[in-house]
Amino acid sequence: MHIPRYFTKSLQTPYADQRYVERTPKQRGEGNHAKTILAPETWSQIAVDILGTKYMRKTGVQQPDGTLGGECDARQVFQRLANCWMYWGKQYGYFSNEEDARAYTDEMQFMLSHQIGAPNSPQWFNTGLYHAYGIKGEPQGLWRHNLQTGVTEELSTAYICPQASACYIQSVNDSLVNEGGIMDLWAREARLFKYGSGSGTNFSNLRGHGERLSGGGTSSGLMSWLKIGDAAAGAIKSGGTTRRAAKMVILNIDHPDIEAFIHLKVQEEQKVAALMVGSHLCASLLNRIMESAWMSVADDVLLETNPTNNPELAHVLNEAREHRIPEAYIQRALKLTATHSGTFAFSTYDLGWEGEGYQSVTGQNANNSVRIT
Repeated sequence: MHIPRYFTKSLQTPYADQRYVERTPKQRGEGNHAKTILAPETWSQIAVDILGTKYMRKTGVQQPDGTLGGECDARQVFQRLANCWMYWGKQYGYFSNEEDARAYTDEMQFMLSHQIGAPNSPQWFNTGLYHAYGIKGEPQGLWRHNLQTGVTEELSTAYICPQASACYIQSVNDSLVNEGGIMDLWAREARLFKYGSGSGTNFSNLRGHGERLSGGGTSSGLMSWLKIGDAAAGAIKSGGTTRRAAKMVILNIDHPDIEAFIHLKVQEEQKVAALMVGSHLCASLLNRIMESAWMSVADDVLLETNPTNNPELAHVLNEAREHRIPEAYIQRALKLTATHSGTFAFSTYDLGWEGEGYQSVTGQNANNSVRIT
């Protein structure tokens, strides 16, 4: 294959027409910043955030002082990817000669650095870690088809032949612990999520709620299993960084649990809304109870937790009960006031995607689809 130079025809290096400056990636959802990196001056902040917090290798990279650390220059990432692709291309005879191979890596580095093209996430995470830095990685139960031997073999390392595909479609059998069953699927998904890939499955093989089990009982239904799978995906840092795992969940329209499946996302969104509104309402009313327990009498402020003698407190207590604030919390607020505590520390939630509210409900890591049979 002949690779003519297009972008780099008149450049000494793929980066000669760019200026690399210190940029500080923002760690979204965690209120802090990652270490400063070198990145193109023209890149947007969000592009710097994604590269610096998600795709740059955080450990195992030789530093100038001889220690091991992380990638700190965007050009390290571009070279890691493009040089590894060039190496693989040379291995399998893709290029006509060495100059074509060199042109290929230079052109790819230019395209990556100028955001003309980009690979999928697993490539950013995994490709070139062994070729560039000698990082092998522990075996993870990954397999590959060896073109030389014609044999599919289990890999003894994670990064010499890395996981580089973005999405995998997996099947699941209606079995709890056997190979190919429900719990085995979570293990297989975890293996894919760990290295930045996504997983999609049609769950129509699983029994619906109330269907008979071989042991004589009844099934807890598809939805209970989807909640476990979603929680597992949410707990895995995809690619070993801050990126969450991604799932595709499919159900045939004739499955017994199809209505519950269709309503799942809406109902979980309503839970988050209820958490936000309810938590702020509770915090507001409980603190108003504590404030209104203090009465202004003449030139003094006195504590009066008996609503019979404190009309303002009685009014706030009635309002709190009308809004169904739990009585236990109301009594706790009155007791805290008696000990002169300043405020009622009640946790509040927001509608942020990375917030605790969304993390407490299910279905947030999955794209749900209905299959018309």
